[in-house]
Amino acid sequence: MAELTTLARPYAKAAFEHAQAHQQLANWSAMLGLAAAVSQDDTLQRVLKAPRLTSAEKAATFIDVCGDKFDEKARNFINVVAENDRLLLLPEIAALFDLYKAEQEKSVDVEVTSAFALNQEQQDKLAKVLSARLNREVRLQVAEDAALIGGVVIRAGDLVIDGSIRGKIAKLAEALKS
Repeated sequence: MAELTTLARPYAKAAFEHAQAHQQLANWSAMLGLAAAVSQDDTLQRVLKAPRLTSAEKAATFIDVCGDKFDEKARNFINVVAENDRLLLLPEIAALFDLYKAEQEKSVDVEVTSAFALNQEQQDKLAKVLSARLNREVRLQVAEDAALIGGVVIRAGDLVIDGSIRGKIAKLAEALKS
């Protein structure tokens, strides 16, 4: 994983700097998201891994699949990534780009998994508290998991807050074992 991040970082950084300079962060984020999704398609992965195809042929196929969703700069970016045989890194490049974008915009995506459905008032209150704690604009992604028994698990980047009953039982079991 660390190696993939290391390989993807220069491309993500270059794309981010270009997008930022041209005030196109949202457009580039969408384009890279599409590119990441397309690169994970099974059929296209076989094409991208085919040793008999040149990098130019792989890039052309990739761009054809994406159609008119890419502007000239995006097509050039895909060609450069293909020349360096890094098209399979597009999901990692897109993820890093989105991290740079979130850092620039002072925002963070927070995954909240709860044992029961959270109503809008609870979500708003949680977003407000997390926004104050993280000093960022918070975008909640809420999911349910009955296996938690009760409580919530909050994930924001590297930060994980496990306030679930399942997590507390696991900690108690670990304490009893030691």
